[in-house]
Amino acid sequence: MGKKETINLIDTFSEFKELKNIDRNTLISVMEESFRSVLARMFGTDENFDVIINPDKGDFEIYRNRRVVPDGEVEDTNLEISISEAKKIDEEYELEEDVTDTVNFLSFGRRAILTLRQALSSKIMELQKDNVFTAYRERIGQIVSAELYQIWKKEMLLIDENGTELYLPKTEQIQGDFYRKGDTIRAVVAAVENRNNSPKIILSRTSPMFLGKLFELEVPEIQEGLITIKRVARVPGERAKIAVESYDERIDPVGACVGVKGTRIHSVVRELRNENIDVVNYTTNLSLFISRALSPAKISSIRLNHEENRAEIYLKPEEVSMAIGKGGLNIRLASMLTGYTLDVFRDMEDENEDIYLEEFSDEVDVWIIEALKAIGCDTAKSVLAISRDELIQRSDLEEETIDEVLAILAAEFEDEE
Repeated sequence: MGKKETINLIDTFSEFKELKNIDRNTLISVMEESFRSVLARMFGTDENFDVIINPDKGDFEIYRNRRVVPDGEVEDTNLEISISEAKKIDEEYELEEDVTDTVNFLSFGRRAILTLRQALSSKIMELQKDNVFTAYRERIGQIVSAELYQIWKKEMLLIDENGTELYLPKTEQIQGDFYRKGDTIRAVVAAVENRNNSPKIILSRTSPMFLGKLFELEVPEIQEGLITIKRVARVPGERAKIAVESYDERIDPVGACVGVKGTRIHSVVRELRNENIDVVNYTTNLSLFISRALSPAKISSIRLNHEENRAEIYLKPEEVSMAIGKGGLNIRLASMLTGYTLDVFRDMEDENEDIYLEEFSDEVDVWIIEALKAIGCDTAKSVLAISRDELIQRSDLEEETIDEVLAILAAEFEDEE
């Protein structure tokens, strides 16, 4: 029985040492603590025991220290030994000396060994959880690859190379993602939570961090620090904008990120399920940055409101739809990238611009213009937007006068067309 238990105990140590990925010093500490907890439970204290662990060989030694006392005065057999018993071990022992003898832990029986194993398992598992939590907390924002193990309705379970469980929620998956069990998935570590003393690692493929890290993998200049990713904005699976900057004038950051014939950016696009990616040069010049963020639209002018973080964007009519983008996607991403709310207006200098009434003073009397301005009509289009009858009623002008004015204003725009 003793030999069998010894082998099993060594196997247990070996399993913890090799499979649990715990460093040697920590393993020794955990084993010693586990032995001491069993000894304290059996004898009331472990302070008079020396525990020596050798995890490399998978063995251990336990020594008990007892004070030599006169015969008949032993009060605690764990802490004291009679002089006659001490001399059986060695004739040279004297009173008040310490006797150290080897303890055969296996002689304590099956229950003691089982208790030890349970204590070891509990402590090793606790250490493993702490190690996983610490290791992955330091990897937040980094890309990991893991094998898909299980698919559930709200999330997927992945297993990394060390057997650690990772979770990819449905909300963090790109709409076009489709995987089967056994597939290898790349994602960024988004968060590490501690639930019921167990770490839960949350991954994401929709995070802007994922896009940034993919570019870092594809573009050596980013890895080397020659190009910096300043900002990222994404609508996952649809479109994204990334602002990059280089401190070396010899390097074109946009060109480097796109690559020769688009090779670098295409790798990122494929990983993101054909997400359309715009790469722009970052600048601290806000007007210029907003202009670049709205690419491919070309803006005429910008009026900034720093207090409200808003910007009025003026464009030619043919550029407006391009600036807004399909479903408002382009302007939404530009706003996310710049941090400003962007309001788009048609350029007042365009050929189809509105015209102030004063511009018609050579054809319309000033007093008529003043009468129209009095009812809130400052421009030609604001007058034309009101019905004839309403204009007559609100302005108190004669019907003939209103008809003449409407004809003059309408003719101006007809001529332009």
